[in-house]
Amino acid sequence: MLTTIIVNYNVRHFLEQCLLSVRRAYSPSLGGGWGEAVWVVDNASSDDSVQMVRTHFPEVKLIANQQNTGFAVANNQAIRASEIRNPKPEIRNPKPEIRNPKSEIRNPYVLLLNPDTIVREDTLTKCVEFMETHPEAGGLGVKMMDGSGQFLPESKRGFPSPWVAFCKTFGLAAIFPKSKTFGRYHLGYLDKNETHEVDVLAGAFMLLRRSVLDKIGLLDEAFFMYGEDIDLSYRIVQAGYKNYYFSDTTIIHYNGVSTKKGSLNYVRTFYQAMIIFARKHFTGRQASLFVAMIYGAIWLRAGLTLLGNFFKKSQLPVLDAVLIFSGLWLSKTFWANYFYHDPAWFKPTFLYFNAPFYTLLWLAALFFSGGYDEPFNLRRLTRGLLLGTVVISAVYGFLPLDLRPSRAVILLGTAWALLALAALRLVFHFFKTGNLSVGRTRPANLAIVGSQLESERVQQLLAKAGVERNFIGTAIPISDFGFRISDGPGSEIRNPKSEIQPLDEIAALYHLDEIIFCLKDATASQTMHWMERLGPRIEFKTVPEGSQTIIGSSSKDASGELYTTSVRYKIASPMARRSKRLLDLLLAVGFLLLAVPLLFLVKKPGGFLRNLVLVFIGKKSWVGYSSTQSEIRNPKSEIPPVRPGILSPADAFPGRQLDEATARRLDFFYAKDYEPGRDLEVVWKGWRELGRQAAKGA
Repeated sequence: MLTTIIVNYNVRHFLEQCLLSVRRAYSPSLGGGWGEAVWVVDNASSDDSVQMVRTHFPEVKLIANQQNTGFAVANNQAIRASEIRNPKPEIRNPKPEIRNPKSEIRNPYVLLLNPDTIVREDTLTKCVEFMETHPEAGGLGVKMMDGSGQFLPESKRGFPSPWVAFCKTFGLAAIFPKSKTFGRYHLGYLDKNETHEVDVLAGAFMLLRRSVLDKIGLLDEAFFMYGEDIDLSYRIVQAGYKNYYFSDTTIIHYNGVSTKKGSLNYVRTFYQAMIIFARKHFTGRQASLFVAMIYGAIWLRAGLTLLGNFFKKSQLPVLDAVLIFSGLWLSKTFWANYFYHDPAWFKPTFLYFNAPFYTLLWLAALFFSGGYDEPFNLRRLTRGLLLGTVVISAVYGFLPLDLRPSRAVILLGTAWALLALAALRLVFHFFKTGNLSVGRTRPANLAIVGSQLESERVQQLLAKAGVERNFIGTAIPISDFGFRISDGPGSEIRNPKSEIQPLDEIAALYHLDEIIFCLKDATASQTMHWMERLGPRIEFKTVPEGSQTIIGSSSKDASGELYTTSVRYKIASPMARRSKRLLDLLLAVGFLLLAVPLLFLVKKPGGFLRNLVLVFIGKKSWVGYSSTQSEIRNPKSEIPPVRPGILSPADAFPGRQLDEATARRLDFFYAKDYEPGRDLEVVWKGWRELGRQAAKGA
């Protein structure tokens, strides 16, 4: 009856959870074994997705592409392949096939499903039953919620006509979401808890009648990532069929897993897809108007995205700069009156050169010390400001005499900056958390929903991942709506009459901040019911049966969050990457000053000069991974990418021939335990090879 197709790209942990939920949802009424009807198309993922499917879901049909073909092409591959009985279990590089209308059709329905979803146990059966009783239905979408339990408005949408595009672009749809005139993009005037005929189906869950696809064609491969669902929905309606929003079942869709929706790339890709749609389905003046509207939307959204991102990232540094500059001005005024007894003692150059210059140096020191990565970390704040003071003191001696104000002003400015910036973070922390415990954040109150045995396994995963939580207890499901709190093995024996409570009462009683659902014991239906009922004030996560990963997402626009026992690489942290880049630049400046003698000492002088330029412009790094690591990957231990290196950790052992396995291990530990001092050691021992051509990449 039903063929399910999942296109995956680098979301291995979400794909595993999705497949487990689909396996639970397949019932005998859908026909055949579940694995025979489920296809996974992997678009050249580098995160071990293919191996996971082969190992844990060998019954699933797998298409492993060698390049990212896009959403439409990948779905079409599986739709074509699933038409034929007894298809090959795996197709590595399937070529486009000419469809044979006389071939035997296996299943009359096709479900296009995103890998970052969880379906309820009744979802597939209910949806097929609806299609069976509504022959006019060409496609079906369902009610979707995000990882925080909130309804996703894209579950039901209208066609993006020029007027609809105008209302969405200029915010009228957001201001009047329930208006039939302005709110047609998300059809906000239609009750989300009732089934309706709609225009557009969401690509995350599209149940399609295969006979309709035979008439209208498959997904348009001109679309790479967005717009395919709108185009296909439009063609379904144009062919005389109806699209339905089906509210009797719900799925979780972790929006934003594969794409950052606040990025410029998302804005560009999404609206370019809309241009393709407009030029395909509209003609004449209407098409020109639509395309002009979309181009306007691109510039408007891009501008708003840039401003929003800039404000988010620069808000604290700008306030820090104002406070530091003000403190230097106050320190200058105080010292001129107190020590020199002359308000005009300091020259005007102090305000337009020294104060701005010192402020920039302090901000730079804070940035490179990680003070903005963890804004409420007072240790990093203090370290950054003291480092800035040391740098300012060193620079002070190189300044002309007329640009050297009193050193006391620098010390007074340091004291002011420490107090003022700490106070600023105290205020921010209070408004964000409601308490003044800066640097001493209370661990989140956590409850685990599941059996005692599975709860203990999850607690071990949290410990291995280094996640600190205030564990309240295990909420053991007694019924769909009743739970009994257990604080450890044997607690039920000690308290045989412990009260059975609904989960919302438990959450209120223990002030829960986070709930983890063990999907081995808690059904998907039960999980979604409580997520929707408790709402976004609590963070929700799920643990698939047998998985080593805890999955969640607190916002429809945020990428999914993983607690995993996988190796954590220091080199992947923003602070480590900044430190590595700064060290590259400092070494490049040092080598430039010593360029003449080095040209006679390094093995390839011309290559050395070329590498200097490449490092300066950010194309290369002095130290990267070995060439063998970039060419021969270990899929089970994918290390974070870095800039191609002139040298590698293997160069710390000059004169020794290291085999490929040893080189890979050295790269692994370099990434895992990275410190800037490691780069200095490699450069010190391998400096004669600084003219070598860099590895191709990692």
